Amino acid sequence: MESTVVTFPAGSLAERSLVERIESTAAGVIAILDRTPFHPVDHTWPDQPGDSGVIRSGEASVTVSEAVMAAASDDGALAVGGDIPVKRGAEGWTWLVAHRLDGETPAWLVPGASVEVVVDAQRRVGLSRGHTACHLASLALDLALADLWRKDPGVDALGNADFEGRANQSSRIHLDGAVDTYRLGKSLRKAGFDSETFATSLSEREARINELLAAWVASGGSSRIDVDGPTIVDRRRWVCELPEGTASILCGGTHVASLAEFASIRVQLELPEPQALVMTTTVVARG
Repeated sequence: MESTVVTFPAGSLAERSLVERIESTAAGVIAILDRTPFHPVDHTWPDQPGDSGVIRSGEASVTVSEAVMAAASDDGALAVGGDIPVKRGAEGWTWLVAHRLDGETPAWLVPGASVEVVVDAQRRVGLSRGHTACHLASLALDLALADLWRKDPGVDALGNADFEGRANQSSRIHLDGAVDTYRLGKSLRKAGFDSETFATSLSEREARINELLAAWVASGGSSRIDVDGPTIVDRRRWVCELPEGTASILCGGTHVASLAEFASIRVQLELPEPQALVMTTTVVARG
């Protein structure tokens, strides 16, 4: 068995595929295909949910509730999602996209069968807008906080001080939005970040981020995914043309093709406690 070929980086929503394995797991029955347009949720950084959709054979179909990562060892053992015991790309393992099935497994869904796999397009585009907006908001956040560093924390994809890389604790993408949580603790202060000034200027920082996002949306810059190869284990990068330059970020998710797909992107910054920042990103799609 080879690693699953994935076509979602190019925006594909449907493919003809061959069924390779059908397995019953603790999380339900999964189907492994030789190629798929489905984006799976990453088991190590589950920021973007996996695609949903259907697998079809003629007029019959079965629902895929979510695509997830899986890995098969050379001795045939299969691990799914959080049960995968090795790092991505480890020798002796093949990396796969597992399609978690809803309901009873149909008799026609067997190894060797030729099927059509179709992604829920509306959900995909909403998650893609949410993921692109999440990255843009993080880059704008870095730029808006750049003057608060007394030491060099390293730089982000636009060459600004990398608050995102230093402080982000979790990122959760949803349809047309995202929620990011950052830690403003002692280690960040030791790294040279002025948390006190940030807390007293929160509204001004938020306004600056939204000003940047409005300008970036108005630019209508291109957005794409560059790939090192065709399989799920090959590296992928999100690349976006912005007025400040070209941003390139390692990313396994899905994205829009142009910033012209947004009517607006806005963020709200909150400090629910002194050592925590929550950034909520909200998208309005262009009609």
